[in-house]
Amino acid sequence: MKRILFLLIFTLLASGSLHAQYSMDVLGGRFEMRTLDMPDDYDGKVITTLIRREANKPSDKAILYIHGYNDYFFQSSLAKTFNDSCFNFYAVDLRKYGRSLLASQTPFQVHDLKEYFADIDTALHIMKEEGNKEIILMGHSTGGLISALYCEEYRNDLPVKGLILNSPFLDMNLNKFQEKILIPIVSFTGIFTKNMKIKQGKSTAYGESLLADKHGEWIYDTNKKFLQSRPLTTGWIRAIHRGQKKIHRGLDIPCPILVLFSDHSVYGDKWTPEHQNGDAVLDVKDIKKYGINLGKSVTEVAIKDGMHDLILSKKSAREATYNAIFQWLDKTGLD
Repeated sequence: MKRILFLLIFTLLASGSLHAQYSMDVLGGRFEMRTLDMPDDYDGKVITTLIRREANKPSDKAILYIHGYNDYFFQSSLAKTFNDSCFNFYAVDLRKYGRSLLASQTPFQVHDLKEYFADIDTALHIMKEEGNKEIILMGHSTGGLISALYCEEYRNDLPVKGLILNSPFLDMNLNKFQEKILIPIVSFTGIFTKNMKIKQGKSTAYGESLLADKHGEWIYDTNKKFLQSRPLTTGWIRAIHRGQKKIHRGLDIPCPILVLFSDHSVYGDKWTPEHQNGDAVLDVKDIKKYGINLGKSVTEVAIKDGMHDLILSKKSAREATYNAIFQWLDKTGLD
């Protein structure tokens, strides 16, 4: 009912934007994008951005990809790989991220992860208008957390056929004192003051592992995906903490779920070659622990030497990730 009400309101408020034409995306080639005006929130104007690359042949199957924290969609090889397998590919740059970040906004600010559900609903509505009948939702890191909570929220009328999670952010990667005492205190503080900033560490090791001009293979806009993570806000921490508490109690997502993660985590603020052979952001044991309880049909796969974003890992890990995805799609009848 909430989703239906939102779509009715959104259609009235932003029908012109909903039916706007696509334009060429910054990724070029066959990538297209459209900017969608959303209802204003507590900070004022809000937009979300839908990116599309259609399959090589006409298809009614599609993937909707949700990026992670300090991130936006730039993983063009992911789209092309799904296109080659006859999937239309769509991605959302969520509100206050990437293409959707407005000059007046605090990057990544959120008070409740449900705020993103409207962005996902809008994307799915457009995808179905464009003839996509079988849709798989895919989320990376914080996008995986959001995607899982979305599927739980609408489990009685789920608009997607399956869920793929790439290193989902199901728990904080902190020590016990920080997780059990400090985070709940900050989360409680977030009830009263949502914009208080909390500095993160100064490590650039993960970014260095990705960027082609450092030690990695990839080119992206560091004004959208920062080399050093921005300070967190109490509002963001509260939103994440509340979402993860739901995850820890276990969910009841009815569709098949694939949970992918590296076979090990790596630590250290200074870059070393090992940072390109493991997850330098999350504790993979937490993903395995909580991922299995997301629904009744969960498949977990550990990827040897995968980085936090498995799609951006070295070639052998990327290939293993894609093999796991397409084997799962075949096994579940979603290919």
